[in-house]
Amino acid sequence: MDKADLPADDAKRDDAFDDDATAQLPVADAAATSALPDSDATAHLVVADAATAAFPAADAATTMLPVADAATTTVIPGEGTTTVLPVAETARAAAPTAKTTGLGVVFARHPRAWLVTAGALVFALLGTGAVFAGTQTGAEEPRAASALETATPTPTPTATVPPARPVPGAATAASRLRTCSVAGLAADARLANFQGQVMNATTGEVLFDRGGTTASATASVLKVVTSAAALSVLGPDFRATTTVVKGSEPGQVVLVGGGDLTLSRLPSGAEPFYTGAAHLDDLAAQARAAWDADPANAGVPMTSLVLDSSYFSGPEWDDGWARSELGLGYMPEITALQVDGDRDNPSRSTSPRSEDPVARAGQAFAEALGGGVTVSQGTAPPGAAQLGSVQSQPVSTLITQSLIVSDNTIAEMLARLTSIRSGAGNDFASLQQGVVDGLAPYGIDTTGIVIKDGSGLSPANAVSPAYMTALFVKINAREGNLGVIFDGLPVAGGPSGSLSYSDRFAGPNSVADGAVFAKTGWITTGYTLSGIIRAADGTPLTFAVYALGNVSDNAKQAIDTITAGFFRCGDNLSNN
Repeated sequence: MDKADLPADDAKRDDAFDDDATAQLPVADAAATSALPDSDATAHLVVADAATAAFPAADAATTMLPVADAATTTVIPGEGTTTVLPVAETARAAAPTAKTTGLGVVFARHPRAWLVTAGALVFALLGTGAVFAGTQTGAEEPRAASALETATPTPTPTATVPPARPVPGAATAASRLRTCSVAGLAADARLANFQGQVMNATTGEVLFDRGGTTASATASVLKVVTSAAALSVLGPDFRATTTVVKGSEPGQVVLVGGGDLTLSRLPSGAEPFYTGAAHLDDLAAQARAAWDADPANAGVPMTSLVLDSSYFSGPEWDDGWARSELGLGYMPEITALQVDGDRDNPSRSTSPRSEDPVARAGQAFAEALGGGVTVSQGTAPPGAAQLGSVQSQPVSTLITQSLIVSDNTIAEMLARLTSIRSGAGNDFASLQQGVVDGLAPYGIDTTGIVIKDGSGLSPANAVSPAYMTALFVKINAREGNLGVIFDGLPVAGGPSGSLSYSDRFAGPNSVADGAVFAKTGWITTGYTLSGIIRAADGTPLTFAVYALGNVSDNAKQAIDTITAGFFRCGDNLSNN
């Protein structure tokens, strides 16, 4: 049992065209007309062929318009760019020069209009994608050609598909503004190095977090972890069995411990601290009857008793435990064979333990056999005939007995049996694998968990508050067999258990009486509390609170106060 779980009296924690002129040019075949708007004036060109622009002269010769003499240029602004087109000051075409006729007359009489028209023609040809036959910068002189030049075919423009407009992502859901703060309570000096987390058990939303992902010493809150692993590996109905078998020598019997640390030496009918425990006198009676009924034993009395505790291997004491816990009555040596958790007083929760629990059990059994036998320690022969057996309470009952008063003995028993059944081993060192493997079916990340024992007494154990809140979500939902744990939790203000004591949830904190179902914990380096809260607004919360470091007994009251704060805030609990 945790020291912190005792009553106060039992324990001490983001050039432009003219605006007023129009140049009209006649052409032999008015097959097409191109109109170029330029402010208020329009220049019209009639083109004989859609692919080639040619102009008839008076003598029926065709006069080509020379282009590429870069003496004069006309600048035509375009959208985003400027196109520079060269215009010849002097006609350098292959047409006759003796007489100026036709288009030449027009040019002579209206030079300005000609320039406007030429510019418009170029503009029109560019705009429609036609290419005018003539010289280009860096190209050869225009040829003296026939009446019509074949223009280079205009490539079909490739449509440019504009990039798709980005589609806005889904709007982020509005985050609820929570206003109920416990920041002041979390800063209470009595909590020393404070860690904690609170989760809405229905939505899985973390409402409050202070170092919640750091694995730290849990004290007896670890018993919840051990119980969860035992339920996974052993199941709620598993019972530990103690047997008696025939020895290898005449007159010899062997008492074989099967890991039931609750087996009682009190006579049947007398209730020990572990209610419903198996009794040694029942086992002795079975063994005596079976011995006497075996013809092979006719005339051979029982004379030797061998004690077999090999189901668990040593060491019997974890090196992280203070040896004083033995004398104070909080922890026995861990052996597969012992009675009453090796208490001096089988009826009391806290009672001094001995230095040799196996010997104590052997002495009690020898007496139950009627005496007259020598007692030694050894192992049973393989395949030996069984003379009798008794069983412990089922795991479901053992878990309740362990959690309600924080009994260390049962927690160590469950941890060792879980490790053995999982195949990890039968000593303290095997618990890391055995217990963690047992937690795997719950689907919660076990990274960082350190298991040194089953009770939480070792300061080297480490489990994060975040793991505990996640596990309690499953316990609250009674997933699998985890409802067994819920049913075994102490209740604030309840009739019994480690939260029923007068120094827990007292005064203003009693507002949470009946609404906090949690496992207490205390070791010399910290006080802890973890479980389930039925908040004032009806929200089920899971929580874990660790007060670690240089703490004293008043840390319990500071823990109760912040827990009552969680109760009052409910789903309005702020992380600020």
